[in-house]
Amino acid sequence: MTVDQTGTSAFDNAPPAFDPSVLANLAAKHFGKAGDIKELASERDQNSLVGASKDGASVLKISNIAQNPKALEFQNAALDHLLIVAPHLNAPIAQRSLSGQSIITSDETGDHLVRLLSFVPGNLYSAAPRSTKLLENLGDFVGQLSVGLASFGHPGAHQSDFLWDLDQCHLSKIYIQNIKNSNNRNIVEQVFERHHKIVSPLLPFLRGAVIHNDANDNNLIVDEGLTSIKGIIDFGDMLYSRQINELAVTLAYALMGTEDAITDGATIVAAYHKRFPLTDNEFRVLPVLVAMRLAMSVCISSNRASQYPDNQYLTISQQPAFELLSRFDRINPHFLTCAWRKASGLSATPSARYVTNWLKKEAKPGSLFEFDMNTAARITMSMAEGAPGIEYLSDPVSHWAYLQKSMAKTDARYALGFYCEDRVCYQTDQFVPEEGGERRSVHLGIDVFIAAGTPLFAPLDGLVVSVHNNAIALDYGPTVILEHQAGKDGPLFYTLYGHLSLETLSTLSIGQYVEAGTQIGSIGNNTVNGGWAPHLHFQIITDLLGQSENFHGAGEPGRMDIWRDITPDPNLIMGLADEAFQPVGGSPQSLLEKRRDHLGPSLSVSYREPLKIVRGKGNYLIDYQGRHYLDLVNNISHVGHCHPHVVEALSKQASILNTNTRYLHDTIVKYAERLTATLPDPLSVCYFVNSGSEANELALRIARTVTGNHDIIAVDEGYHGNTGNLIDISAYKFNHKGGSGQQTHIKIAELPNPYRGRLKGYSYQSGEGYAESVADCISMLAKEGKSGPAAFIAESMPGCGGQIVLPDGYLKSAYAHARNAGALCIADEVQVGFGRDGEHFWAFEYQNVVPDIIVMGKPMGNGHPLAAVVTTTEIANSFANGMEYFNSFGGNPVSCAVGMAVLDVIENEKLQENAKQVGQHLLEQLKAFSEKHELIGDVRGRGFYIGAELVEDRETLAPATEKAEVIINLLKERSILLSSDGPLNNVLKIKPPMTFSIDHADHFLHQLDEVLSSVS
Repeated sequence: MTVDQTGTSAFDNAPPAFDPSVLANLAAKHFGKAGDIKELASERDQNSLVGASKDGASVLKISNIAQNPKALEFQNAALDHLLIVAPHLNAPIAQRSLSGQSIITSDETGDHLVRLLSFVPGNLYSAAPRSTKLLENLGDFVGQLSVGLASFGHPGAHQSDFLWDLDQCHLSKIYIQNIKNSNNRNIVEQVFERHHKIVSPLLPFLRGAVIHNDANDNNLIVDEGLTSIKGIIDFGDMLYSRQINELAVTLAYALMGTEDAITDGATIVAAYHKRFPLTDNEFRVLPVLVAMRLAMSVCISSNRASQYPDNQYLTISQQPAFELLSRFDRINPHFLTCAWRKASGLSATPSARYVTNWLKKEAKPGSLFEFDMNTAARITMSMAEGAPGIEYLSDPVSHWAYLQKSMAKTDARYALGFYCEDRVCYQTDQFVPEEGGERRSVHLGIDVFIAAGTPLFAPLDGLVVSVHNNAIALDYGPTVILEHQAGKDGPLFYTLYGHLSLETLSTLSIGQYVEAGTQIGSIGNNTVNGGWAPHLHFQIITDLLGQSENFHGAGEPGRMDIWRDITPDPNLIMGLADEAFQPVGGSPQSLLEKRRDHLGPSLSVSYREPLKIVRGKGNYLIDYQGRHYLDLVNNISHVGHCHPHVVEALSKQASILNTNTRYLHDTIVKYAERLTATLPDPLSVCYFVNSGSEANELALRIARTVTGNHDIIAVDEGYHGNTGNLIDISAYKFNHKGGSGQQTHIKIAELPNPYRGRLKGYSYQSGEGYAESVADCISMLAKEGKSGPAAFIAESMPGCGGQIVLPDGYLKSAYAHARNAGALCIADEVQVGFGRDGEHFWAFEYQNVVPDIIVMGKPMGNGHPLAAVVTTTEIANSFANGMEYFNSFGGNPVSCAVGMAVLDVIENEKLQENAKQVGQHLLEQLKAFSEKHELIGDVRGRGFYIGAELVEDRETLAPATEKAEVIINLLKERSILLSSDGPLNNVLKIKPPMTFSIDHADHFLHQLDEVLSSVS
């Protein structure tokens, strides 16, 4: 078919109009079909129903004079194909004439071509009441039709200049002039413009196939119950085109008269997609193609109606078409794509899942502000109905005053407004969708209420795509939109920053590239930010939906499943703990009261205002409100809180087996081999227990059994555990509050503390000199008539004694004295083992000694109850005197799996080297602090085991115990956890997880410097 310069086509000829008697004769003479003739409505052909017989009714089709015979051959071939591959679709069957032809000519009809098709009985779809079930059935049926036609091809399928081909919609554009109503004309013109912008660039990427191209209400046959489609007729518009056009045409007709084109369209699309999956590009162009089909329809019908005013068929669907076009004009086509994708079981935007996963797993966003939002104190601010302070929303000044007062109660730096919160403040017309329906009342971003003027920084590298002042009431005011890429080859996504200052508008320019950490503006006040209390509205956007300069900050409650994909949770970038938005349980005070009722009063809590900790992650403990505290004291979590490798090992083994050592199991032996490989010879035999206290108890039992002696020599101010025997050897306990004093079978050697030793009049400072105290203890035993000590026990770096680094040569001399007296030497490595020393894996190694027994615990299981005693084969054999040693849980498969996982992390993440490097940095900086702050009397330590002793006077060494407590609590307010130790409780002890980094160290040092300055 061709179109001339006036826009007249060959199909503009009127349909044939032969007399019924001629038609009856044709049917009988050439096809052997007799019966009454009933005229059927048609646009181009003359269609007639030939009355029913025992073989069923038929449809006699007389073509337009200009009909191409190849086009009819193509239609019949398609019907033959569907009869084979999809007979359940119940398409017409092409009947053969008495001479065996499917297309004939006749003297009675001249040049007109004649065909006879089987009649598909039933009711027209147009007569069926609309229902969700019927819409689903429609989508499913047309999807099956696309499947059936996908395998069909024919030379006659390729038509040029066919008015009803969506691929050639430009042919009907010239008929816009025939649309009488100017408003309707404008809408149609916009449809063509939208098609040119959105569809045309994607045409080369859309699949092609033969399509029916006219699944309208009068071409679909439904069953007698009007509940499901049972057939399709009229293949006259069939051609090879973009495959998605089939669904677009179907939707164009099916959505006429609907009250909710988004939802009803989604029902049809989802059912179609289930049968015949659409591509991303097909989803993207589909809404525009639906509107385009409607625009073509009204253009063509308006033109033909002007030529054939008596043919009512030409305009029968024009009014509902204009109504649907008007509705589509008010709906963002990009949002329609999102809605229809989501209904089809996909993410609303093609990039949503990729971007979300990338932000979760790979991205490393920076902070939006100069401070760490996780560690800063905060409150939450709800704008939901009935929330506290909601009465102040109408006045931004009062609202900000209310927020400031609320934040001051807890020293909060900012207040958080919730993502996906249904709010009462979106009541103006701007929050009503253009297409009508639900008000957009659910917040799509996160609000950060903070002082006006606060600088704002880009959290990710990005390109500035918009800097604009949306200066109307309750809008964003100055707004910035940045474009980002989710990884090197990933999709683009966007971040929006609303309610900024006017100065922001001159800070950035469109097309400017900004690196993460670059200041991109500052927070505006209520006079410029749309009339709100000063805050940032922060939003992630996976598809701008064709918008620029602005974007919806709220969505309809009933469509939040769609909006969550378009605008995912901004916390993917902000990285705040879940507890920041939903606190866990009650307040610390209420929990403390319950604790007092049900737990023993001997249990203490840290800090003046106790913390309620609900989670741990890496180097941080997280409280019930999601605030992160940098942990510098929890050496038990040796490789960081809840290290994923350790957690996985625990979970995996716990799901398989956990039992005792009376059954053979590979894990315990493998762990023992791996553990002892880190120790010097001849330490090679393991006993696994559950805690450091158990381990030290066993070590004493071994020593007493092997030596036959009972007395123990321990170092002053030592702490070795919480059992009765261990309290007896722990001067830190028995010589202080609640202690009963030294027992007669315990001898206490002087604590080798070079810093405080001078106050006791020590004339020696060397390790050998301090070790003479061990010799004195042995002499005392001899004077008491005892044969000698069973053991000498010492921490390799005394902790409760004040984080002491033993003087060179101390353990070598002390061990020599002890062994000469027949004692075994026990190294308590419960706090300092597993690489914490930095230089060595075991702290006793810096003293160049090998103990007879080593005790380990705490860090061994990263918080899991795991500890061990390791000794020599000779000692182990001597201990085996016939009395069985058995521990129900010690050495169980789960604990050993955890222990091996801890070793994995230490080795794979090079944590011993990290302790050496970062620990040395901490020591150097703290020693530099001692020159600046008179309060620091001494700094000592190795690796990640450091003490800073605080004194009121450097000459008298008067302990600054109260100031130590003040400093610890002030640091806690700055989200840093530290504690004090030592006999005088004036030593700041620093023993963080081994994953502690230089950045962590510098942050701590900066905060400590400020706190020391404030209390000096």
